[in-house]
Amino acid sequence: MSVEKLSAGQPYFRPEGVETSRITRREFLGAAAVGLAAATAAALSPLRHLANFPTMEEWLRKHYKELTPRDKEVIFERIRETVEKDYGVRPNLTDPQALDGVSFAYALNLGRCVGCRKCVYACAKENNTSRNPQLQYIRVLRMKNGSIDVETSEHYYKGEVPEPDHYYMPVQCNQCRTPPCVKVCPVEATWQEKDGIVVVDYNWCIGCRYCEAACPYWARRFNFKKPGLPSEDLNPDMGYLSNRPRENGVMEKCHFCLHRTRAGRYPACVEVCPTGSRKFGNILDPDSEISNIIRTKRVYVLKEELGTSPKFYYYFNV
Repeated sequence: MSVEKLSAGQPYFRPEGVETSRITRREFLGAAAVGLAAATAAALSPLRHLANFPTMEEWLRKHYKELTPRDKEVIFERIRETVEKDYGVRPNLTDPQALDGVSFAYALNLGRCVGCRKCVYACAKENNTSRNPQLQYIRVLRMKNGSIDVETSEHYYKGEVPEPDHYYMPVQCNQCRTPPCVKVCPVEATWQEKDGIVVVDYNWCIGCRYCEAACPYWARRFNFKKPGLPSEDLNPDMGYLSNRPRENGVMEKCHFCLHRTRAGRYPACVEVCPTGSRKFGNILDPDSEISNIIRTKRVYVLKEELGTSPKFYYYFNV
């Protein structure tokens, strides 16, 4: 199997005349410390010019968590219209909610992964990531047998895979139980949903990149320029908090394909894996495949000493 060398690697919709529900964030954002942090972050962002920075009221009116269902539908319709205008395709935009009694987790069999990177490109296709410049949520690390040092691994490899004396370790968002990226966000643009998925509100993000610095897994991506996504590559099946097109100057990341998984489907990377290395499911269900793996295999997580408690597990065949 041959693999090519990789390259390195929302619109802001403000509904006019829309009334929001009563909120408590006004006091939070009105506090001097947080207001200063947010303004400083915006000023430091290379793509967020202070002259175009939204007011506090604009922040409050566009934040996903504080909008009523009616307000959200107004915003969703504007997103549909904008996507249709930009790409010539009317998207199927949904807003799937987290399910009760579900906590998603991932397990990856390192003994089976062959480093083909099919997961990388299936993810990009599903999630409408930029093709130029290339932006990917998954890195596949080329590791020497016997080594567990991810810092000295190689992920720009090319040629035939698998290679002798090597194994491959895909890395993406670990969906931590105690995510450091959430703690550092000065405007609460990223948070953890009840099914464990850490999401980003692209409208709310100010591009300060604090979350990128806080993530120990290099799982956050920043749009330094308007993403290049050809119309013919657009996936029209979109979720508001997942794979809708993003603007420049915001953060994005893996979200376990929540527009698929909350509808009972697997993430795109799981479906495309030719070796069955990737396993995904509800860790709260004792009869699920993911629960059985964690219960019966010798699993481990990356950088356990940091106390992030990832829900992304690795294991070998034995």
